[in-house]
Amino acid sequence: MMRLFISLLLTVLLSGNLFSQDLVEWRGLNRSGIYPEKGLLTVWPENGPKIILEVDGLGEGYSSPVLYHDVIYVTGTHDSVNFISAIDLKGNLVWKKDYSKAWNKTYPGSRCTPTIENNRIYLVGGTGDLVCMNATNGAIVWSKNPHIEFSGKHMWFGVVESALLADNKVLYVTGGDETTLVALNKQNGELIWKSKSVGGEKAYASASLIERSGLRIVLVQTSEDLVGVDVSNGQILWTYNLSQYHGDHKGKGESANISLYSNGKLFVTYGNEQKGSMFSLAEDGRSIQLKWQSDILDTHIGGLVLIDGNIYASTMIDNANGNWASVNWETGKTNWETKWFTKGSIISADGMLYCYEDKSGNIGLVKPNPEKFELVSSLKIQKGSGPHWAHPSIYNGKLFVRHGESLMVYKLKN
Repeated sequence: MMRLFISLLLTVLLSGNLFSQDLVEWRGLNRSGIYPEKGLLTVWPENGPKIILEVDGLGEGYSSPVLYHDVIYVTGTHDSVNFISAIDLKGNLVWKKDYSKAWNKTYPGSRCTPTIENNRIYLVGGTGDLVCMNATNGAIVWSKNPHIEFSGKHMWFGVVESALLADNKVLYVTGGDETTLVALNKQNGELIWKSKSVGGEKAYASASLIERSGLRIVLVQTSEDLVGVDVSNGQILWTYNLSQYHGDHKGKGESANISLYSNGKLFVTYGNEQKGSMFSLAEDGRSIQLKWQSDILDTHIGGLVLIDGNIYASTMIDNANGNWASVNWETGKTNWETKWFTKGSIISADGMLYCYEDKSGNIGLVKPNPEKFELVSSLKIQKGSGPHWAHPSIYNGKLFVRHGESLMVYKLKN
């Protein structure tokens, strides 16, 4: 019995980022957009929650800040170089380090949110570098460029990815004709496996990790397909061509949203007037089947969240405009679609939604309600420049909002 208990315990401890207790990454717990905070304000003061910290000089960027062991980590771009800053909760710069050449064409700002585990930071640069750094001092542990090494292919706006960790692996989407996904050793960057290629360029969506009947699957999006990969060995389990649903609108293959997954079902949207698609995953995880599609949920770059059997997200009318909507998870029926400023990003914590519209910087505290868009409170971001594309994040009772070169931190607890 003791031997069985130890075996089960080790399985949990070693099972990667589905259970890791020392991991921060893009869009919170399991990349779901839901942050495990409790005791947060359910109504804000008239002018919004109290701002407790403002930091400038982050560099140009659209990536989110993360908090790891009471230090804020955020990436930026200056002089055609991606860099990362480590800032304490009093606003003092702990260290700053360049880590990659930046994307040098349209939207050159940093797009990679740091992934941090066991005091190591994993970053993807705008031209394909994958870098491991020491979180305490910024020292580079190792650096590779899988995009060049494995003949990767990206789309119009360069390499966009936040590194995914699992077990002893850091996973990197290459796209292209040689391979679609590679797994490198977290400790030294050496190749563990590379998958076969399913073709197409890498999309803008980062990969995510799910589990079905004990099989752990990496969800990858290319410009053409949704792909399931066995994290243990790189075997392609299944592919599904989504480009067939795109129609004639521009922006084909430009998915930037992580798939939602719950209890054997997964939902993916590529935006640009392409239908959102719900799939059921076979009990053994080795095949998928289309269940329903939504003409409403064509989310652009703001992500989605699933709460109490309903999806909440923004819709896309064009690159600058969109509404907010809710769709039933089981049926695909539209609960509502409402205009509130324009489209944007969405996260959730403590049973509330945080909607951050990307044109003028209004953030709404919204009660999840399948009957209507129920705005409770709001605030407007006053600092920074450019579009409000960086998704907010929530740690230790605080709301972290990045707008261009500026960071604002708000107190969400009394």
